[in-house]
Amino acid sequence: MRWILWILGVLIGFAALVAAFGAVLPVAHVATRRARFKQAPEALFEAITSAQDWRPQVKKYEVLSEQEGKRRWKETDKRGDVITYEVVERQPPTRYVTRIADPKLPFGGRWIFAIKPFAGGAEVTITEEGEIYNVFFRALAKLVFGYTSTIDDYLKALGAKFGEQVSPEG
Repeated sequence: MRWILWILGVLIGFAALVAAFGAVLPVAHVATRRARFKQAPEALFEAITSAQDWRPQVKKYEVLSEQEGKRRWKETDKRGDVITYEVVERQPPTRYVTRIADPKLPFGGRWIFAIKPFAGGAEVTITEEGEIYNVFFRALAKLVFGYTSTIDDYLKALGAKFGEQVSPEG
């Protein structure tokens, strides 16, 4: 019986340590990654701004009705988590800004897509201006997942859509 209490105490202590670490981290963060593609900016802009059925992480993509003149959609990932997004800014084919439009989530923020042409293709830079409200998620993002893992997955999937293997960089 004593060893069960000892294990329980260690687990509670570990959870408290993770929460304390997350509490001292800032809520907001900025992360930027980029990759080069052998595609024209227009083709990349079209892929980024259309249905995301080419992304392996997205199980379902639904267009929602506009709200206050802003295009909105909902993505369901492979785990069944649902996130609603909206367009903040659209300047084809060089700039696209989206944001998470669900205030009930333990995180939020926006993604800024910048597409810059170069000889033979274009470079896509994604800047995440994120916020993580939950102290446990904040600690896990910093220690386990990193702030750029979702951006890297997105850029690799975008490359795969065009039959390219890309290497995101900072």
